Amino acid sequence: MSPRFRTSILMLAVAIVFVALAIVSAAGQARPSTPAKPAAKTAPAAKTVTPPKTPWGDPDLQGIYVSDDLMDTSLERPAEFGERLYFTEDELARAAAQLAKEAEADLQEFVRPNARVSTGPPGHWGERARRPPRQTSLIVDPPNGRMPPLTPEGQKRQAESAARQTALSPQRPPASWEDYDFYIRCITRGLAGSILPSSYDNGTQIVQAPGYVTLLHEKVHEARIIPLDKRPHVGQNVRSYLGDSRGHWEGNTLVVETTNFLDNRTGIGRNGNGIPTSDALRLVERFTRVDINTMHYELTIDDPKIYTRPWKVAFPITQEPGYELFEYTCHETNYGMTNSLSGARAEERAAEAAKQK
Repeated sequence: MSPRFRTSILMLAVAIVFVALAIVSAAGQARPSTPAKPAAKTAPAAKTVTPPKTPWGDPDLQGIYVSDDLMDTSLERPAEFGERLYFTEDELARAAAQLAKEAEADLQEFVRPNARVSTGPPGHWGERARRPPRQTSLIVDPPNGRMPPLTPEGQKRQAESAARQTALSPQRPPASWEDYDFYIRCITRGLAGSILPSSYDNGTQIVQAPGYVTLLHEKVHEARIIPLDKRPHVGQNVRSYLGDSRGHWEGNTLVVETTNFLDNRTGIGRNGNGIPTSDALRLVERFTRVDINTMHYELTIDDPKIYTRPWKVAFPITQEPGYELFEYTCHETNYGMTNSLSGARAEERAAEAAKQK
């Protein structure tokens, strides 16, 4: 894995601190008698924007879009928020103060001589949100922000997935590489996992050409080349981790439908985790540019073998000055899985030797 380590982080951390403290200061100057504004259950009125056109006349969505600001947002909404999709202004101010505190801690570690050495990377190697997320969850439908009930097959796969997680516990060392998910094995995060925000490398680059749109996902470095010429999907016997995508325009919105997924490989979650989906999975994405730097992203999940009804994820992705896609050298530096397997075998040999004595 290759998280960023750029010299500009010092300036970035300082900027976060001052911006966040300004937000907190402004919130603290409000009169105590002024009641907090109630949080909205529904999205604010969408801005209307006409994106520029490509030379061949399609809406121009090109650029690198990032979901870093939602990396700490839960996929499912915590129960205490009910059907409330947005945080209040007071809650946002507290979140901004926490971000400032974390940025200050990173700054101190960055400049401190003889920083503590550990088996993990230093804290400033990680990435943090630049501003507090407004949403209480990534799921926007059902209204409670929770996944819909599972089918019997979905319940079965959920139990099997939970059982496999014990492979990573000290009580049951991994027996083979098959005890690890496809993300840990550097194979794929799946389509949903490639764009849902995670702890780092949340960039997605959109490149357009006549009749095609290409989405390049930073993490695991996968590219999806999507035709726009209304050709049918490939035959049902042709399947892959990322499925078969077909796109079209609805006004200024790019709509992408993807089918032909492999069965029981990845789930709808960060890094492709979660309940493994089925070969009946159908995903519909919608990309709508709402201002010069912001794209509204929607993902509708329809898997009748796993979920009792379709459900939807939606969040903004933004263009950030200076953001670049970095090479994701997962296989080249994937020592964690190899070391875990060799360590487990060493423990087994030691236990056998002790038994012989």
